Amino acid sequence: MILGHSREGLAKAGGLATAQEIDQQPLAWADTLDIVEAGRPSISVFLAPLLAHPNLRIILTGAGSSAFIGETLAPYISRWLGRQVESIATTDIVTSPVSYFNAKRPTLLVSFARSGNSPESLAAIELADSLQPSCRHLVLTCSEHGELYRRSRENPRALSVLMPPDSNDRGFAMTSSLSCMLLACLAILLPRRFNPVECLNMLQRGRHLIDVLPRQLAGWAAAPPKRVVYLGSNELKGIAREGALKMLELSAGRIVALFDSAIGFRHGPKSVIDERTVVIQLISNQPHVRRYELDLLQELRRDARAEQVVALADRRDSIIDAGDRLYLPPGKEGDDMSLAFCYLPYLQYMAFQASMLLGISPDSPSPDGHVNRVVQGVTIYPYSEA
Repeated sequence: MILGHSREGLAKAGGLATAQEIDQQPLAWADTLDIVEAGRPSISVFLAPLLAHPNLRIILTGAGSSAFIGETLAPYISRWLGRQVESIATTDIVTSPVSYFNAKRPTLLVSFARSGNSPESLAAIELADSLQPSCRHLVLTCSEHGELYRRSRENPRALSVLMPPDSNDRGFAMTSSLSCMLLACLAILLPRRFNPVECLNMLQRGRHLIDVLPRQLAGWAAAPPKRVVYLGSNELKGIAREGALKMLELSAGRIVALFDSAIGFRHGPKSVIDERTVVIQLISNQPHVRRYELDLLQELRRDARAEQVVALADRRDSIIDAGDRLYLPPGKEGDDMSLAFCYLPYLQYMAFQASMLLGISPDSPSPDGHVNRVVQGVTIYPYSEA
């Protein structure tokens, strides 16, 4: 059984690859940490002179889910490194590169890419080299056959780190590819906090929660909602955004999914809630953030406008217990970045189950090519300020 389904049933429904790739994540995370540790000498040689600059600027970039990796990481790494860390999507860089590259600042561009063949990913590095020749590149990718990996290996200003082979998802939606690149970046930039020893509890908990997901979410999507809203704060906002994209992708757009922060949601987006809207709120373990989130949780439940308001949480609370909730299985509590790795499989599984219920192939939810696994149809134009 994989995620509560037989292998034969998944193959027939066109969901075997996606199910395997959600299921395999804790093992892939362990492999990712081992890869980074094995490459630590060359990583240290590459990073040491960059980190010696007190005004080093770190830009995290990618497209789609790969961009959301950066959105998840930026507030966390900035806080722990005490440096300027920004998340800027390649899709923004290619349209206005001069807005983002400053030749006067030492810069590290960290590129995330599953296949490494997205035209924006390749163009972002070319534009950085053109506008800021001193820019250095850290490339995290899942395919040794991708163009991004090939070019980075030939670039003396770049270091490339290849994720475990199984992380190069065969399914349409990014699942293990995203979480492995997320963890690799943390292990590279924050090695004291993210290494095989420090992450052992997170890996064990991840395996446990994968095993209990089908039972915990047995009633999920019994009748597909019209809309799903995902709410998260700080690093968990990036995870909320990724959850929304997974639902859109795997339901082929039949379920409209949105995201916001707990505080930002009140400023207009709350208008989207109606009787066929499910709200999934990712609850922080950080006491200060948690106060705001529990306030909103109570407010949404009092409003009684949504079909369902579900709190996804780690630490128990009487406010959470007053309504629908999903608690992580028992385990050592971590900070919100550790929670990100625990919450991701829940959101992936919700989207996967909705896809199966709707009779859509999770591995190929857009067989007509309306959207593609590797984006197509993008023309990259030579940059000119004129």
